[in-house]
Amino acid sequence: MDLQQIGVQHPIVKRILDIARNTASNRAGLFVAEGLWAHEAVLEAGVPVEVFLWCPEIPHSDQVERLADQLASKAARSYRIGPRTLARIAERDAPDGLVCIAQLPRWDFDALPLGGSALALVADGVEIPGNLGTLIRTLDACRADCLLLTNRRTRLTHPKVLRASQGTSLRVPVADFADPEDALDWLQRNDFTVYLADTDEAVPYRSTRFARRSVLVVGSERYGISKAWYGKGFARVSVPMLGVADSLNVSVCASILLYEARAQLDGW
Repeated sequence: MDLQQIGVQHPIVKRILDIARNTASNRAGLFVAEGLWAHEAVLEAGVPVEVFLWCPEIPHSDQVERLADQLASKAARSYRIGPRTLARIAERDAPDGLVCIAQLPRWDFDALPLGGSALALVADGVEIPGNLGTLIRTLDACRADCLLLTNRRTRLTHPKVLRASQGTSLRVPVADFADPEDALDWLQRNDFTVYLADTDEAVPYRSTRFARRSVLVVGSERYGISKAWYGKGFARVSVPMLGVADSLNVSVCASILLYEARAQLDGW
């Protein structure tokens, strides 16, 4: 590839660092991808690629080189960089010489193809990017329909969300609601039955009969589900704690509950 060479002082380098570190406005939902698997996910999802950077001096396979050719043809702009510039912008130790700025998909939640049965998750106030990415990966694994974010405390464009989700953050429909009441309005308009993942006054998940359209609500790692979701008569569902710990990691809890709901909906 005959690409223009740029160095560490180029404005694109600062732009990548700003996006990765969340130090500038990012209304377009741009994220930074590094390495082979992340760029395969970008191509498979068909999301727009704003900038692609290629460092051919890094040892790589024929597969990586073919991928670089595809990305260079897809990106709005492509450049060549050296190992020093790559080291400046990469979070991973060995990103295969591939870095790009791409855009998260935009989802129209009023046009989601929900069937007679549907499964969704509300992540209310989740703070840790790795947990958010794992939640998305679980939603993909159990064929859930969507994720609703309320009281958001971490961003979908965080590099750890892409890594923890294994690229499924580009596949699972996600909506970010500034007010939990707006999320609840969408759920009610689409006939979802709401279940709060809680420990107080809750029914164990194996004794819960999930509705044909079910949504589970999980809360912040520190504070749990916010008060806005209580006082509305929603059922509460729990994972029994049989040891000395009083709770599970939010992504582990959500995985258990989502798979139980999926098993019931599909008649496993």
